[in-house]
Amino acid sequence: MQIIATEQPASDTVVRRKAGRPTAGALLAADSAAWVGGLTAAAWTRFEFDLAPGQLIRAVGVGLAAAALHTAVSWARCRRWGRHPLGSVQEAQALAATTACTGLAMLIAVTWLMDRPVPASSPLVGGAIALLCMLTIRSVYRHRGDQALRPDARSATRVLVFGLGAAGQALLRALLSDPRGHYLPVGLLDDDPDKRHLRINGVPVLGGRDDIASAVRRTGATTLIFSVANADAELIRHLRTLTYTAGADFKVLPPVRELVDHRITVTDVRSPNIADLLGRRQVVADPVTNESGLAGRRILVTGAGGSIGSELCRQIMRANPGELMMLDRDESALHSLQLSLSGRALLDGPELILADLRDHEGIQRIIHHRQPDIIFHAAALKHLPLLQRNPGEAIKTNVWGTQTLLGACHDVAKFVNISTDKAADPVSVLGYSKRITERLTAHAAQTHPGTFLSVRFGNVLSSRGSVITAFRSQIDAGLPITVTHPDVTRYLMTVQEAVHLVLQAAAIGRDGEALVLDMGRPVRIDDLARQLAAQAPGPTRITYTGLRPGEKLHEALFAQDEKDVRPVHPLISHVPVPPLTPTELTTLDPYDDPEKVIEQLAWLSTLQPHLPD
Repeated sequence: MQIIATEQPASDTVVRRKAGRPTAGALLAADSAAWVGGLTAAAWTRFEFDLAPGQLIRAVGVGLAAAALHTAVSWARCRRWGRHPLGSVQEAQALAATTACTGLAMLIAVTWLMDRPVPASSPLVGGAIALLCMLTIRSVYRHRGDQALRPDARSATRVLVFGLGAAGQALLRALLSDPRGHYLPVGLLDDDPDKRHLRINGVPVLGGRDDIASAVRRTGATTLIFSVANADAELIRHLRTLTYTAGADFKVLPPVRELVDHRITVTDVRSPNIADLLGRRQVVADPVTNESGLAGRRILVTGAGGSIGSELCRQIMRANPGELMMLDRDESALHSLQLSLSGRALLDGPELILADLRDHEGIQRIIHHRQPDIIFHAAALKHLPLLQRNPGEAIKTNVWGTQTLLGACHDVAKFVNISTDKAADPVSVLGYSKRITERLTAHAAQTHPGTFLSVRFGNVLSSRGSVITAFRSQIDAGLPITVTHPDVTRYLMTVQEAVHLVLQAAAIGRDGEALVLDMGRPVRIDDLARQLAAQAPGPTRITYTGLRPGEKLHEALFAQDEKDVRPVHPLISHVPVPPLTPTELTTLDPYDDPEKVIEQLAWLSTLQPHLPD
């Protein structure tokens, strides 16, 4: 169960912030009173609590003089070195130095006087007492200010924070300094025994993972936020199980590398996704910048409405291109894309291009008229079982469509063809057709003046039509999750990783090659299904249907004759691709018997290139 906090009015927030903030005049008066009280107390104790009226008046006078000197030194210090945040360690150090200077000056002055108004020890003892009082006053002000910034305990969700490393403590500070926040930390947890019984920003450490249930009961927390940097999937799953068993909700803070471009904030807290539970972390995290070679360029993205294409468009926009042209044959996908990019969906801008790669003349006219500098070719048919039954469609879209585009790109500076790991030693129509597109792109690299290359990666998590999307749809419909084989594995990556690779390829790729991302270890699809089933609201069965025609039990990133060479980026391999002459495509007949079409595609994907005479 999770409580949803109501939003607090902005005016109330301002009042709460000002409630803990003292004025300069109030601090000056408090410091002056501290000096007067400190010197008076020092003289009083020096005379063993028997202070005559005349001695009291002289002690007060010396205290006022010390207060005036303290104010002058403080003013000079602030003019020279500036002020520090109220109640901070830096302010305490500066205050101690100012008090020491004032006390030393008063000691010298009192010692030089023949008729000492107070004992010689009074400036030092009084200064120490005054410093203690000043620090106490500032501590009270700081505490009041911190309390004013905390979320309202009456409406905020009471949470436990697990993990007290740098990320966890940064999150704790963020939670405690957001008066309109939805989360109020009431307890901390960490497996480090040295952190037991600590209090951090007033919040107690209540134990480790074995104490989650007792901490939930003790504090009334309804949510646990997991904030261990770079934790493995097993730990996340274990903590999630313990939290659910205790009756609380489970949230995570993304890994620090995913937050590299901004400070940790309350809005970073989210529910765990499948990448967290599988331990699949992004391995390409370089942000797209103006130095990526995209700034000011005319860029065309085909298949812009798809999962890869739309993310490409979003990230390219951050690089300030001269013009971004988005081409797709699906008008609804273009509508959604424009809405996500600009918040408007009038479909009236020249940036949207409704066209089909199968339209040879139309594509030729578009490239000639719009003259893009860089093309990212993401348009393709990708569903393996459908293409296996309809191989002619793979010819018309994936093969001929790509060649139509390549044939129009004589003046393009860069062309990036998006391929798949199924093109490595292909056994399916999808693999054959994408391997052919890699080879056609390699041929264009030999005949066109620009840079032409391919990018090869695995399955994209949560993309449209992906295995995760299918599994979640089955769970929502109350149906069994269908897995082809209990041992089948696939390389998985996030859409952000895929797009980072594509953009890296545009910057570091060389003519005629395919770039392959190091995607870590392949993931068992059965494990993926079980993780999603564990998140389902009710019991969910898993059934095994057997491998379909054209499917491999285990995918490979490289063909048997390809080597893993990484000359530029430690996570990106460069694979040479043998070219394929477009005239060879004349042997293809998409309307022939499907078995013969598949044989033709398989033959072309492995056909040895013609060597020059």
